[in-house]
Amino acid sequence: VGSMMGLFFTDRTVENFDDAKTSNLDRFSEYYRQMLDRGIYLAPSQFEVMFVSSAHTPEDIDRTISTAGAVFKALG
Repeated sequence: VGSMMGLFFTDRTVENFDDAKTSNLDRFSEYYRQMLDRGIYLAPSQFEVMFVSSAHTPEDIDRTISTAGAVFKALG
């Protein structure tokens, strides 16, 4: 059981690599740093995917979501 997702800082729908290249890499870098500072370890490139698996507990997932919300607020 698992899933895969990506995160792109863009106002466009990302359907291919050209769309992904429109993303704000500086904004992703700041998001990445702030998540890392809060103990959430992500792939360091927005062109890599994130995985959720059965190894992650519901508490891990809740903490990640909560932390992401705090970081999004901090980024404005």
